[in-house]
Amino acid sequence: MRWGVAGESSKRTTIPEGPQGPNPGSSLRSPCTSRPRIQPRADIRPERCCRDAGDRYRRGMATLEITKESLASTIDDNDIVLLDFWADWCGPCKNFAPVFEAASEAEPDIVFGKIDTEDQQELAAGFRITSIPTLMAFREGVLVFSQAGALPGPVLDDLISQVKGLDMEEVHAKVAEAQKAQAAQAAAEGAQPEA
Repeated sequence: MRWGVAGESSKRTTIPEGPQGPNPGSSLRSPCTSRPRIQPRADIRPERCCRDAGDRYRRGMATLEITKESLASTIDDNDIVLLDFWADWCGPCKNFAPVFEAASEAEPDIVFGKIDTEDQQELAAGFRITSIPTLMAFREGVLVFSQAGALPGPVLDDLISQVKGLDMEEVHAKVAEAQKAQAAQAAAEGAQPEA
């Protein structure tokens, strides 16, 4: 596929500081606003179909590009979603990309999304991504897997099988218990008199 260069450079936001400040050990690179964004040229796109957040099958990439705007609907509207946090400068991310792509073609009932940590720094910060690639799996809107590092194809296939085989009634019950325990703990801490 040939790629064209867009005329304007993209504006990027910095990762917001959390309560503990910025993450000093992060492997995420600082944004580069002087580099032009690379985008596929519409006049020479290959004839193949793939998934897109608005229309599941369109020409172009075989995985979804997930943004801050499309994340919630992608997770809420699909049973299983696998997210790959990556960056163009990351060697292991480039090595994992064909494995992720092959899995997306083999599993059409699962949504495979890629989140570029350079362009979607708010999402990367929100998910506390400190190493890339990071793979996350959601089932029925619940985060059921999160791990940094590139997975070999057979391991990714096994992970997909495990995610498909989860007893989601049990998972939802455990999530409800955890939320109830957190609410009780927060209420107990709020009821304690300050010294």
